[in-house]
Amino acid sequence: MTGPAVAEGRTALAETRAGRRARPPRHQGVFWGAVGLLGELLLTAGVVVLLFFGWQLWWTDVEANRAAAQASTALTQGFEAPAETPGAVPDAKAPGGLIEGEAFALLHVPRLGQDWSRPIFEGTGVPILREGLGHYVESAAPGQVGNFAVAGHRTTWGRPFHDIETLVLGDSIVVETRDGYDVYAVTSHEIVAPTDVDVVAPVPGDPTAVPTEAMLTLTTCHPKFSAEQRYIIHARLTETFTREQGLPASILAAPAAAGQSSEENTPHQDLEQRRVVLTRLSANSGGGA
Repeated sequence: MTGPAVAEGRTALAETRAGRRARPPRHQGVFWGAVGLLGELLLTAGVVVLLFFGWQLWWTDVEANRAAAQASTALTQGFEAPAETPGAVPDAKAPGGLIEGEAFALLHVPRLGQDWSRPIFEGTGVPILREGLGHYVESAAPGQVGNFAVAGHRTTWGRPFHDIETLVLGDSIVVETRDGYDVYAVTSHEIVAPTDVDVVAPVPGDPTAVPTEAMLTLTTCHPKFSAEQRYIIHARLTETFTREQGLPASILAAPAAAGQSSEENTPHQDLEQRRVVLTRLSANSGGGA
């Protein structure tokens, strides 16, 4: 073999050996391939989680608000329909008149907005609370002696009770039914464990007591974005208006924000309104606050 041929052979052999030395071992290639696959899986999982939270925090509100608006419109029309006609709203105060899953009333809370209202359905199951508020089936009817208890979401699914903590002593809560309007005034707030079901007893906090007055209780999760506890609002019936009488516009007027005044409602006027409500509460309870 000639000199040039030997030199070329040696060069090719050296290049082959160098390539073998540069190539990573097979097990290292498998490792980095697995790392790359894991990275892709984590990235995909992150996108899925973000989409889920977007659906949970935004799209569920869209769906729930649409369902609540449709139910509210049907209720408003059904309140005026003759009792025996299709679409008529059942009598909320008649024994056995409510059907689980059907809307029968509207809740108005001026503190949450002058036009704030949500439909109340019979029952508190998951599908029901995705469309509006739910009436605890074992609790009293609106306006009647006992405890009319209502549950609602605080976050997601329309979050009807998102700002429930802003209600103050004496604030009006109105339950509109086929018969008319039951007006309650806020008496207290409390935060309890989910297992403390006595808050919806006929006499809140005392399940063995016999009720002597009409109460209302609102329940929701606490804190926001958690179900660790329950936020509770208690209220007492102060007035009832028939549908023929109508509801005075002043009751649904949005009260002034705490510590602020408005042209329509100064702090002095707001205080006077609360004094009037508290006077009614005392009169209805025989002098007790």
